[in-house]
Amino acid sequence: MKDLHSFAWYAARISPHLPKKAFKPVPARLWGGLAYLLVVIGGFLSIGLLELNVFFTICISMILGASFAAMGFLGHEILHGTVVRKPWLRDLLGAIAFWPLTTGPRLWRKWHNLTHHVHTQDEELDPDAWPTLERISKKPFLRWIYRLPHSFRAFFSFASLTIQFSAHSMKMFLIYLKEFNPKKRPAIFIEAMLPWATWIGLLVWVGPLKWLFMFLLPLLIANLIVMGYISTNHRLNPVVEVNDPLANSLTVTVPKWVNVLHFNFSYHTEHHLFPGISSKYYPLVKEQIKQKWPERYHEMPLGRALVALWKTPRLYHNKTDLIDPHQGKVYGSLGNGLDPINIQATKAKNKQSIS
Repeated sequence: MKDLHSFAWYAARISPHLPKKAFKPVPARLWGGLAYLLVVIGGFLSIGLLELNVFFTICISMILGASFAAMGFLGHEILHGTVVRKPWLRDLLGAIAFWPLTTGPRLWRKWHNLTHHVHTQDEELDPDAWPTLERISKKPFLRWIYRLPHSFRAFFSFASLTIQFSAHSMKMFLIYLKEFNPKKRPAIFIEAMLPWATWIGLLVWVGPLKWLFMFLLPLLIANLIVMGYISTNHRLNPVVEVNDPLANSLTVTVPKWVNVLHFNFSYHTEHHLFPGISSKYYPLVKEQIKQKWPERYHEMPLGRALVALWKTPRLYHNKTDLIDPHQGKVYGSLGNGLDPINIQATKAKNKQSIS
């Protein structure tokens, strides 16, 4: 693996080339959030009050799901403090944006800002990092899962994208609740439960059929969109000892109009270099990275990244290789032998056992 540098090392060399306004909050981003909120309210009223043709109802559900996801992208930005700086307003707006995804603002900042960003792709400390062969060998159920054929695992892994964000959020709540000050735990619990109380109340009010189209189907769609990005953020990159965003993160490319709708969420390497500036300025950060370290920078179209995820296993053999225990095939990670265009096993090894 090439020499690694901390995100602060890169940031110190890029910061002088960015405009001063890039380091200030951009409250105008809230107009996009307001637009999505109005779309959600309109969708709820349409399904809840009107007896629509099932085709139109499904179309509205899809729009709701896309809006849920986009609100989550904005919530992510808000809770990094790049939209507003006042803590109470930041948390309030972040809670509203994450309401459909049922994630509380203080839990998110603990899990994402203070843990994932600080320990990105650390096999022990990053709560979002995928496991190593050694860790899997200690868990009987996961050992059984990884004995299944790769194609079978890939199919169900992609199908599970429709629930992964919600499921992982619940897991993070259970893990991190005990780490908060006991005096703050009731607030964390309320932040987690209030969204669910809202959605369960909606179920009681409109009945299961309309609730399916107003919340459950949109939630599955939102999970799929959000995880379509998140699954490519780091899962093709190596595990690292130094938090080097150019080694451990991947930026995906999407059409410009998608970036507009998704608040530039595709710029993930840039985000890990500068989590404290608005994603509005990430294209400028990208220009600087590609000028200074083009050979270290990882980017690829979102579709190609998803294909690479499908074709490679989600288990680390060591820090730089991914392994399929079922066939004993080893693949490189980005920057360490993985060719995202012609994906194939890069090393032939004896079949690895996790029994």
